[in-house]
Amino acid sequence: MSGVHVDPSPRSYAFGSFVLIPERQLLLRDEVPVRIGTRALDMLTVLVERQGQVVTKRQLMARVWPDTFVDEGNLKVNMVALRRALGEDPQTSFVATVVGRGYRFVAPVRRYDDAGPVEGVATTPNHNLPHATVRLVGRAETIKLIESDLQDARLASIVGPGGIGKTTVAVAAAEGALGSFHDGVWLVELASLKDPALVANAIATAIGMTAHSANMLAALCAYLRKREMLIVLDSCEHLIDPVAAAVTRILAEAEDVKVLATSREPLGVLGERVRRLPGLETPLPDANLKAADALAFPAVQLFVDRAQDRLESFVLTDAAAPIVADICRKLDGLALAIELAATRIDTFGVAGLLRQLDDRFRLLEGPRGLAERHRTLTATIDWSYTLLPPSEQSLLRQLSIFAGIFPLQAIEQVVSEAGLGQARSADDLAKLVAKSLVTAESRDRGVEYRLLDTTRAYALSKLTEQGELDAVRQRHARWCLTIADESTTAAEWATRDAWLTCNTGKIDDIRDALRWAVSDQAHAATAVQLTIAAIPLWKRLSLVDECRGAVERALEDRFAEVRDSRVDLILNLTLGATLLHVRGPVPQVKVCLTRAHEIAEALGDAEAQVECLRGLSEFDLWAGNTRAALSGSDKAQVVAMREQIAAGQHVDAQGGSALSYMGDLAASQRQLEVIVGQPLPLDWRGRAQRFEFDQRLAARGSLASVLWLNGFPDQAVEMARRQLSEAEASNYAVSLCHAILLGSAVVGIYNRDIEGVDRFLTLGHQQATDHGLSVWRAMATCLRGRWQLEAKQPFDIPSYQDALAELRDGGFRLRYNNYLTNYAEGLAQHGDFDAGHAYVDQAMAVSFDTGQIIGIPEMLRIKGQMFHAEGPRRWDKAADCFRQSMEWAQELKSPGWQLRTAISLVEHGRARGGDPHAEDLLAKAYERFTEGFDTGDLRRAKALLAAPGEDPPAAR
Repeated sequence: MSGVHVDPSPRSYAFGSFVLIPERQLLLRDEVPVRIGTRALDMLTVLVERQGQVVTKRQLMARVWPDTFVDEGNLKVNMVALRRALGEDPQTSFVATVVGRGYRFVAPVRRYDDAGPVEGVATTPNHNLPHATVRLVGRAETIKLIESDLQDARLASIVGPGGIGKTTVAVAAAEGALGSFHDGVWLVELASLKDPALVANAIATAIGMTAHSANMLAALCAYLRKREMLIVLDSCEHLIDPVAAAVTRILAEAEDVKVLATSREPLGVLGERVRRLPGLETPLPDANLKAADALAFPAVQLFVDRAQDRLESFVLTDAAAPIVADICRKLDGLALAIELAATRIDTFGVAGLLRQLDDRFRLLEGPRGLAERHRTLTATIDWSYTLLPPSEQSLLRQLSIFAGIFPLQAIEQVVSEAGLGQARSADDLAKLVAKSLVTAESRDRGVEYRLLDTTRAYALSKLTEQGELDAVRQRHARWCLTIADESTTAAEWATRDAWLTCNTGKIDDIRDALRWAVSDQAHAATAVQLTIAAIPLWKRLSLVDECRGAVERALEDRFAEVRDSRVDLILNLTLGATLLHVRGPVPQVKVCLTRAHEIAEALGDAEAQVECLRGLSEFDLWAGNTRAALSGSDKAQVVAMREQIAAGQHVDAQGGSALSYMGDLAASQRQLEVIVGQPLPLDWRGRAQRFEFDQRLAARGSLASVLWLNGFPDQAVEMARRQLSEAEASNYAVSLCHAILLGSAVVGIYNRDIEGVDRFLTLGHQQATDHGLSVWRAMATCLRGRWQLEAKQPFDIPSYQDALAELRDGGFRLRYNNYLTNYAEGLAQHGDFDAGHAYVDQAMAVSFDTGQIIGIPEMLRIKGQMFHAEGPRRWDKAADCFRQSMEWAQELKSPGWQLRTAISLVEHGRARGGDPHAEDLLAKAYERFTEGFDTGDLRRAKALLAAPGEDPPAAR
């Protein structure tokens, strides 16, 4: 990270190598911003302002948490975070603890009064690492080695038993890498993930990626290809195989991405650098061990550090040093076990603590190793648990229900309903934090809590043994309903980054709650409620296929009795939309959307009617039913205007596209330009959420084609470029395929950009293949056939036949008549002219039947080209086709088609000895253009006009 020059400013304080600027919530060390939570920063400000004076705990809490009740545990957590940010150690201390009273800032402070700017400080963090709340002991060398591993290799793994400190070390190493990765450092916590199929989803969610795809791993890799990033995968041991598979593919496809993993065993991926984390070093048995010598060992340092957190007056004496060393050895140097033991120093003292452990571990026999360390940790947790008073035991058991981090407020619903008051629960929580059974994490939004996976597993087993699991699950599920509603409300006002920061982790708890609810018919109502509540969250996190699966399950017959009409409306609407975007216009999509519309009408819900009609219009457009698509769009518009629904101005995207296919280019261009000229509103109504295809993005693609047809080739290219740029930014596979295959590739074909089209089709085919979008892959193959014809390459008939069959089976008929025409021309290229003419006739019949008549001029022109290629005996038929093509082009008022057909007329006429009328048509068609003179047709027309009367080498 580059240095930041800061001139002293009002309320600016300097001490040591630090500068504190309270008004800007900024702490600098050697002109570099220091990572520190807002509460810890507020505490530092209070202490610095009163340098040398004792600030009581009550005074600190009043200043830092005004008008808010907080427990003293919060104060301690943030004080530890502050001291760590300041880099305090026994030799360097800024904040002194005044036992029984409070704290005093003891370092000299200089205050400045002259203002100066602070430049270059990043305001948006490019990481999600928590602010450490404990001092890291004895791992400095290991962290340096891991940082070195990440410089030399792309995958480093920290391996060791539970409780050894893998996560703490990984986060510390990741902090050291913050300035080395342009796109940030992102922590992915996998401990709470139960479904191996969701590993890619978890990574995507943690890094803030949004991608609607049936193949999330492919979408993730595509997103990461252009990024420089460190991904920290924490607690991989229960998902080794899927994590290894995901990491292998990420590293293969995203060359600037590196991975740091923590696990109890290596991932086994090629090129993996493995760092086995040993227990903290402890002194050898020595009855004469002195305190100063013992403190040279990390295990003893950790014990003393945590003991002093618990008992401020604790000092390691020479007499106690051998006993503490013995305790650390018995605990195998396991960081968590040492912390748990140290927190009991106030109850048992050093000697009593050793006796307690001897009693607890008497059954541990045999050689000591990994398995024994696991038993040691379990025994230590069990011992710590048995020493808790009943209220703290109860709280710990119930906290195990949370999948990941949770705020203090969660206790109100999940725990307090069990009979514990809020104040009592908060007090017990603070005590569990002090005893290291609960971890407190200081984040920018405040202190949040979590259980380490080993502690959670133990506490969850106790919850089950006590017969409390089902009752706590019910309260947890109700809390999940609350947080889902809160996340939906927050999306109405929060920025995307802020929303993701606060809500990303909630999906793990919702998944757990849903898994529990659907497992027992007794909880059917809760399962359906959770599904409905989670739809906006799935949408915002772009977990489209996960949403589809959950909604489909909620619509099963076994849940029918607990669903009402409103629920059926939302579920059918959501399922129709997700199915459309994952599988295309399959019949089930129309069934779902039609059912949803019927319910919306019965309920008199106008907004839901508009949503359903938009979905049906989109379905019909993709299915090739142009008239039905326009009718549906018109109906939606009527309902929206009648009910004065603000979103009504956006319901005509499909209508604008349908108008273009139906040949009303002027009306289509007007309608589409209105859509692309205004932003879509963020609609976060919880009762009618679905995975919508971006209306403005779809309109851009249609408008690009319309601009070309209306004689603006350069504007068409620019519009397609903007559509592709927006689609790439969306990370939505369907949007990207749409932009490539129905936008940029089509415009490129119109402009005869052979090289550009080749690149687009390669990209589009790859995207469709990666994301399992078979109908889009078939469209890419059909467009490749058009490219082969334009590039004078052999037409691949077998592949094209398979693609046409894929489109028929998938119900995708958008531009299907064009693909039939390509097939016809390909057959003619292989000498089967009769079959070619039959397929062109079929294509035109489909066009008239569906209303997609905009391509008729080109179909007639291609049919004429085929007659021309058969020789002079069929040239009269060719001329008839060219004349009909021109009449259609003029009727449709399309300068693009007129120019192309005029070129064919001139080339055909010159082959027959000349046609003045055709020459005049070409000149007039060329004069209409004001741009695009470097495109294929205009270059060809210019060449023909510059050499009148010359026979072309071959008619195109």
